[in-house]
Amino acid sequence: MEVLRTPDERFANLPGYDFQPNYVEINGLRIHYLDEGPASAAPVLLLHGEPSWCYLYRKMIPIIAAAGHRAIAPDLIGFGRSDKLAQREDYTYQFHVDVVTAFVEALNLQNITLVCQDWGGLIGLRIAAEHPNRFARIVAANTFLPTGDQKPSEGFLRWQQYSQTVENFHVGGIIKGGCATPLSPEVIEAYNAPFPDDSYKAGARQFPLLVPTTPDNPASEPNRQAWEALKQWDKPFLTAFSDSDPVTRGADAVLQKLIPGAKGQPHTTIIGGGHFLQEDKGEELAGIIVDFIARTSNQ
Repeated sequence: MEVLRTPDERFANLPGYDFQPNYVEINGLRIHYLDEGPASAAPVLLLHGEPSWCYLYRKMIPIIAAAGHRAIAPDLIGFGRSDKLAQREDYTYQFHVDVVTAFVEALNLQNITLVCQDWGGLIGLRIAAEHPNRFARIVAANTFLPTGDQKPSEGFLRWQQYSQTVENFHVGGIIKGGCATPLSPEVIEAYNAPFPDDSYKAGARQFPLLVPTTPDNPASEPNRQAWEALKQWDKPFLTAFSDSDPVTRGADAVLQKLIPGAKGQPHTTIIGGGHFLQEDKGEELAGIIVDFIARTSNQ
């Protein structure tokens, strides 16, 4: 595999981002992650999606850490400061699941609170289902776990087509389009920072094609198996979706219905948030997570 690494200087002086980088090597690939808060505290694992990176959690991490939790936010391979594979065919759904699983094992994370949005859920929910003993609770925000057995939303299909046909895959512009609030030019450029040119965007381009949209997708059966485990999941499970996301709208109701641990939880709809609700309403979402952990710490 040909591997690319974004120069460090592209991550200098990003607005609102004053965190020290941390790295771990997984199968010869360097994964970057943020690690804030008490090292001995139970971890809150913050998984981003497409085409963002851990910068998305910059408003939330200080709140979570200040509440006494260890906030860990990795960059998926192909994103942020993590290594990027140059060839699109080297990215698969299973590859991402395997790498993040290895990351969790390398850091020996236990008693995890999983916070997942977009592809963070497609990956994170799989891992929680396959390694439930490592996880204490889950917060799902604007995400889902598709098997291809149901038709995708029109919002997702439009996004998938756009992602494969647009000539200039402008990452910062895509993030801006998925937010309900305006982004400054400096923040937009921070989302562009991991990608000096198009050669670095193979992972971002490929991600939308990896979502199972037909029953015979390579990821369909592993996701069905994950659903069987999630249908037995009785640990605390919270949905915190936004009110303005056409891609995942309605998925929260499915999660609440099928996952036993969701029963009786204070599920919420965050008003004024787009698909990237961490950007629009990060402080509010962080407060919901902190309260959820406090309320369920003895469950």
